[in-house]
Amino acid sequence: MQASLKKSLYVGLAALSFAGIASATATTASAKSYATAGAYTTLKTDATSRNVAVNGTNALYTKPGTVKGAKVVASKATMKKLAASKKSASYFRAYGQKITNRGSVYYRVVSMDGKYRGYVYGGKTAGTFAGGIQSANTTTTATTPSTKTYYLKNPGKTNTLWTAPKYTQYKATKVINSTSALASDSFTVDSAVTKTKEGSLYYHVTDNNNTKITGWIYAGALQTGENSAITSAKSITVNYVDSSTGKSVKSGVLITASDAKSGSALGTTDTASVNSDIASSTYLPAGYSLANSSNTYVSSTTIWGSSVTVPVTANADAGITIANSYALNATTGASDKLTTTDALASDGSTSVSTAQSTFTADYQGVSGTVASQSGLTSALTSAKLNTIYVPVYESDGTTQSTNSAGNKLYTKYTLNTSSLPTGITFGSSSLTLNYNAAGSYALTAGTSTMTAE
Repeated sequence: MQASLKKSLYVGLAALSFAGIASATATTASAKSYATAGAYTTLKTDATSRNVAVNGTNALYTKPGTVKGAKVVASKATMKKLAASKKSASYFRAYGQKITNRGSVYYRVVSMDGKYRGYVYGGKTAGTFAGGIQSANTTTTATTPSTKTYYLKNPGKTNTLWTAPKYTQYKATKVINSTSALASDSFTVDSAVTKTKEGSLYYHVTDNNNTKITGWIYAGALQTGENSAITSAKSITVNYVDSSTGKSVKSGVLITASDAKSGSALGTTDTASVNSDIASSTYLPAGYSLANSSNTYVSSTTIWGSSVTVPVTANADAGITIANSYALNATTGASDKLTTTDALASDGSTSVSTAQSTFTADYQGVSGTVASQSGLTSALTSAKLNTIYVPVYESDGTTQSTNSAGNKLYTKYTLNTSSLPTGITFGSSSLTLNYNAAGSYALTAGTSTMTAE
């Protein structure tokens, strides 16, 4: 028994010794599983050559990923999303590196929008972008337009100039915060690129009034002709108002001259020319005359860019009315008069009576004739009278029919444009509209949507 006890103690001690050895071995192996990183080196090549795109195969860490204590900044999943992103903000700039004792290169990178910063595995060769990143061209050369001179489309309200198209270079900045002060300036385009991810076109421009203002701007923010701010500053703005009601009849009419200069006085010659234009049929609202034709509205000291108000009076023979609306009866062949009470215009929300009033108002002050059916068709379409919806009533004549969903029923009618007169004299004629039935429709409750039944 004593021998047996000694044997058991021996086996037990041996097992404990083995376990201790195994534990020590595991600790040593675990310690050796971490890499060590060398000194940090700043990358000194041209910054634009260090733009990179991630590919999602490696995560972003606070330290080289195999070094003890490295924490995840952006997971592989996040890096895959950035790789697939169509926004330039997801590009990165590499600016430093560390090499581990295993020969792995980890690059210090930051996203173009500054949201992500850390170390990403970059392969085994220093100075070469591999592993989880690759060199990227954030812009692609585009064709420089043949037209070289451009103006801002909406000064102060849209895009401004940048040192590089936004997010295509790290810390690209605005050359000028607002383009309001550049409203009257012209710009010369000397090169063009598209943002590789978005595909948007940018022009490199220089302000012709101040060559120190130069940079990249979204091509859609430019136009080849002068913008409205420039045009207004070189014009006289005329607002015609009804002398009896004081309401605007025609506003924002711009009258200019070839020698117009923003901020300068008209002078004698242009004064006579502008006053003549104000009274001419070219600018007067149709169907109106000057309230006092002897008036002069600008003088030689009037400044280009000024506004004037001109009273006018409607001509006596002005206007047009809609007498009646008819629809062809498919059974009898006769034209049945349409009851337009509660009828709706083509948009499903405006009443026909309102639409007719709009049409009449559009021609208030119009004299003479509309010489073609197409002219009337266009005007009626604009007033939403090309299609109308007439309510369907129950046998009592007052209760509007509904479908199974409780939506009110209407009969759709389309304008018979071929029945329109080829010419009509306003002020002495009224217009009769003819429509053709085009099926049953229901108005979806709470909307203006008409759906065929």
